[in-house]
Amino acid sequence: MNRHQAYPNLSGLLTRRPHAIANITGSNRYPDIQGQVRFYQTAYGVLVVTELMGLPAVNDPCAAPIYALHIHEGNSCTGNTTDPFANVGNHYNPDFCPHPYHAGDLPPVWNADGYVFSACLTHRFTVDEIVGKTVILHAGLDDFTSQPAGNAGIKMACGEIRRR
Repeated sequence: MNRHQAYPNLSGLLTRRPHAIANITGSNRYPDIQGQVRFYQTAYGVLVVTELMGLPAVNDPCAAPIYALHIHEGNSCTGNTTDPFANVGNHYNPDFCPHPYHAGDLPPVWNADGYVFSACLTHRFTVDEIVGKTVILHAGLDDFTSQPAGNAGIKMACGEIRRR
């Protein structure tokens, strides 16, 4: 058996029903943002698939239309007038690790003319551990350094993670 046969073809999961899903909607400031983050439990960890539409247009080719994506510990995409998603709480971090090693820290996503598609595999959590939590899309790029959350900017969009 060669080394490539030891790993499954996880892309085949994309045609299956996910184990959990977060339906993402933008805040009042970003009402056009919508999409999903899907979670597939595998033997190698959780495959996280993000597909979002309606992100703001970026006309400067040198601007970084890159956004932070995090799982937060709160269970509700509610808030107040200054922070529409204030109730999401902090990053999901059951092991009390420093940033960027929180279980909820995910790779950044790139805005491609208002559309995002991204997939990553993580072993930092199981689907069972994150059901009932929230996913946040931030307006900025996570700097992977600042404590406690990477200085990623305001919360643009949110979704509550539900079992499918």
